[in-house]
Amino acid sequence: MDVPSTACLPSLKTLLLELVVCEDQKPFEALLSICPVLEDLEVSFREDESIQEFTINVTSLWKLCLHVSYYWSSLERYEIDTPCLEYLELADWIDSPCLVKNMPKLEKAHVDVVSFVVKNVIGSVTSVKHLTVCSEDVYGDGIVFDQLEHLKLCICKDDSSNVLAQFLKDSPNLRVLVISQLDLHADLKTNEMGFWNHPSSVPECMLAVLSTDFELGRLLYRDIAVYILKNARHLRTSVLWANTNEHNVPNLEMIK
Repeated sequence: MDVPSTACLPSLKTLLLELVVCEDQKPFEALLSICPVLEDLEVSFREDESIQEFTINVTSLWKLCLHVSYYWSSLERYEIDTPCLEYLELADWIDSPCLVKNMPKLEKAHVDVVSFVVKNVIGSVTSVKHLTVCSEDVYGDGIVFDQLEHLKLCICKDDSSNVLAQFLKDSPNLRVLVISQLDLHADLKTNEMGFWNHPSSVPECMLAVLSTDFELGRLLYRDIAVYILKNARHLRTSVLWANTNEHNVPNLEMIK
């Protein structure tokens, strides 16, 4: 990638960069700097990319999709500074430090990250109303999602049950919960979710405001389903999908 010093894209609002190749971060950051009204950015770098760090600093941006490959071994850190962002899709499967600055206007996020990254990212997306998340670990204490209404949790990780318990505790206004497996994770191990250690006290969202559709993915263990059905007092709809042959559960005895 080479950006002429005199270049300017004053009207560009949508930019898709696939398999970016740069010797360092300067051409990439220079390209972003000449797009003063950029609103929609999607970026993926080549797996053998040599960039060690980069920054996405675009004040006009409202939608960002960033994919960081598992094989990008040279990356040491990156930073996202987008104060007007409304939608974030972040897929990061390496353990390089990232800094995601405050995004007060963010309403919807899709976060698919390793445990080292999730603690840095989750604290910056607490304003969201819709959240899709896949993580290997919980995100730490002291975080509250007081505006979160719709949560989709991927269950392909061993610790997915702990992540579920934490989100139930920290999301008092949660109305819709979807527990399933992300499409891109079809080849990952499934049905390996760890032991369900349910919350010691019933989460506020179940007692007070959980009042719309509540969907459970077909691979969810029965004890989680039983806990939710027993405690979600304002539950209106529950859709349970189960492979009864795989789990050796008779059709009429799925939930007792």
